[in-house]
Amino acid sequence: MIQRIQSLFLLLTSAAFGLLFIWPFALSEKKDNTLFADNVFNVQDHILLIIMTLTGCLTAFVAIFLFRNRKVQSKVTYFPIILSILIPVMAFVFFTNTSSTSVVQAEDIQDQAGMYLPAVSLIFGLLALRYINKDDKLVKSMDRLR
Repeated sequence: MIQRIQSLFLLLTSAAFGLLFIWPFALSEKKDNTLFADNVFNVQDHILLIIMTLTGCLTAFVAIFLFRNRKVQSKVTYFPIILSILIPVMAFVFFTNTSSTSVVQAEDIQDQAGMYLPAVSLIFGLLALRYINKDDKLVKSMDRLR
């Protein structure tokens, strides 16, 4: 299970999703009554971001244990990849919708490590998918030889 490289990449994908709960997307020096009420914009600021992050983390972790059925593991791996694209898009939508009523200006905001974690999870998810498909092709070629 962990001996396979795709299991390691799926574990790193799950860890990147989990780190979104620790590391914020952005910090602000000014407070307002919207996203930056606590000077921090993170996943916990909106319920949809929490659900998407938890789903991505758990799905990537569950995909590790589907190593016996590579087709199912491949299909399940697509879900964290899609979520790692949707999370920054949704965060941007929530930020732009509230920034029109916010007193926080763009120059007051510093990006943090959480902003780059969806890209990290996307890269690890794509690498896991690549090695799952590579492993599947190897098994199929061995079946042809028998």
